[in-house]
Amino acid sequence: MSGTAFANSPAESDPAPTTRTLTTSQPRGRKAGRANRRRPGGVVVGLIAIALSVVVFLVPFAFIFVTAGKTQGEASRLEFTWPTQLAFVENFFTVIQTGDFVLLRAFLNSTILTVASVSIMVVLAAMVGYVLQRRTSRWNPVVNSLVLAGLIIPPAVVPTIWVLQGTGMYRTLAGLIAVHVAFGLSFCILLFRAFVATIPRELDEAAVLDGAGPLRLFFTVVFPLLRSVIVTVIVVQAVTVFNDFTYALYFLPGNDNATVQLTLYNFQSQGLNQWNLLFMDVLLITIPPLIMYIFFNRQIVSGMTSGAIKG
Repeated sequence: MSGTAFANSPAESDPAPTTRTLTTSQPRGRKAGRANRRRPGGVVVGLIAIALSVVVFLVPFAFIFVTAGKTQGEASRLEFTWPTQLAFVENFFTVIQTGDFVLLRAFLNSTILTVASVSIMVVLAAMVGYVLQRRTSRWNPVVNSLVLAGLIIPPAVVPTIWVLQGTGMYRTLAGLIAVHVAFGLSFCILLFRAFVATIPRELDEAAVLDGAGPLRLFFTVVFPLLRSVIVTVIVVQAVTVFNDFTYALYFLPGNDNATVQLTLYNFQSQGLNQWNLLFMDVLLITIPPLIMYIFFNRQIVSGMTSGAIKG
């Protein structure tokens, strides 16, 4: 009896683990099935997003590129077709030599304007964002209100011209640099302030114990840690300043101080049928910002999202 009981007990206990295994594997199979059923919908959404991106961005750029390589007569028809006679090199040199090489002077002016404006914005916004985040005082609400006002209130053209004329900075690169810094500083301050919140305060305390002053603390300890958001601010603001048309038109008139966007007037004033030269100019102006976005795309995304989560 006892031998029979011991012989039958393993056989009776074998189905139990198998049953447990089956019961525990069923939810995993259901989750996998649900995930597999969801994948086709995600693929369709991704394909739709890619198609929309191609239509919105790549098709206009392809039209600009194709039209820039056509002759004047063929480009005047504004057809999205490959040119029968390539005139890409001829159009390129014609655009460069037009107006006594005004495009080269415009690229130099735009480069000086962009580098100076972005450099001032990065340094000032980083310092203001650091102070607003680290030091709490009764002036913080006032400064925060001014920063938000800079984002909400639209720029006033006539009062700005009056101020520039009173200070002798109207029709000068220095005046336009000041305008770009004033109008773009609020956005940069918000980015730097959000990122500074992710930096531990213990680093500041350790630097102070080592004898670092306020400027040394900021430029040797804090500023190098702001690398990702600095790249974001540089790329976003550089493209904004470089592609600006209205501010340069209002505050920097004249061919001597022309920027790259104002050179489009040169070809429109010569006649609306020179679409090949106009699109060649647009193509040359588009290349520098496009290269910046291609090489710094990941840094832009990481800098924009780095301050979203603290810790």
